[in-house]
Amino acid sequence: MALQNKFPLVSIITVNYNQAEVTCALLESLNKITYPNFEVIVIDNASPTDNPGIIKQRYPNVVFIENPINYGFAAGNNFGLMCARGEYVLLLNNDIEVPPGFLQPLVNKLIQNPEIGAVSPKIKFYYQPDTIQYAGFTPINYITMRNASIGYKTRDTGQYNSDYETAYAHGAAMMVPMEVVKKIGLMSYIFFLYYEEADWCVRIKKAGYKIFYVHNSYVLHKESVSTGKLSSLKIYYLNRNRLVFMRRNVEGNDFYAGIAYQLFISIPKNAFSYLLKGKITLFYAYYRAIGWHLKHLFDREIYENPRL
Repeated sequence: MALQNKFPLVSIITVNYNQAEVTCALLESLNKITYPNFEVIVIDNASPTDNPGIIKQRYPNVVFIENPINYGFAAGNNFGLMCARGEYVLLLNNDIEVPPGFLQPLVNKLIQNPEIGAVSPKIKFYYQPDTIQYAGFTPINYITMRNASIGYKTRDTGQYNSDYETAYAHGAAMMVPMEVVKKIGLMSYIFFLYYEEADWCVRIKKAGYKIFYVHNSYVLHKESVSTGKLSSLKIYYLNRNRLVFMRRNVEGNDFYAGIAYQLFISIPKNAFSYLLKGKITLFYAYYRAIGWHLKHLFDREIYENPRL
């Protein structure tokens, strides 16, 4: 009981897809952390060609769940949330590795500030550990649907060594109190991949909570291991889900202006740039994204928020 009071249980959730060795590297780094009270939940999203069984063989203490179908990144995290026993849940991408002391500052921030609904640490590039990927996010512009990662690709010289409120947590490393999850619900299944954490953050803020960047915790991110740095899969879901995010969260004149900008300026411009370069599969990925919305124009499932 004393351990639970001082070090509340943290459920660490990660989703594996065809990257068992990468996931094992994350688990090996988690084995070395100094925080004494945590569980690890690994969800395998029906890896088609890899052998996810090695994860449980090498790390028998993890909770290991093999989904028979790949329901997507959001669903994988949701399955982990359903299994979690912790007072706090930490979503970690499987291509993250962590230093020993990274967890305690995140827990402390949430314990000391009950008005905060989500926190993310500083995220640095694994292969350039002196370079920042994330030190907070600027708000999304609801017309262009663009925002910026604060500090992105700048050398870490201590310029972001203070905690502050931020627009969104980072889905690669995001801690949320379980009581917040119970209040707002799980991630929306409709996203499958990309934008699910931004949508979740909007819901967290609508429930009256703040989101914070925590400077004295960091993780190292290998980035885009599962989807590739540039692939038709990535382009399709980024563009499909950018519009899903708008349909769920943007209203009034901003919504109509944003939809017009995406459909008549942003998507055609980017798609035709790939066509001119002869990258036909990338070109079609954009228009498949639009086609999905035409097919699901009146689908109410887009607006559903599953409950825990």
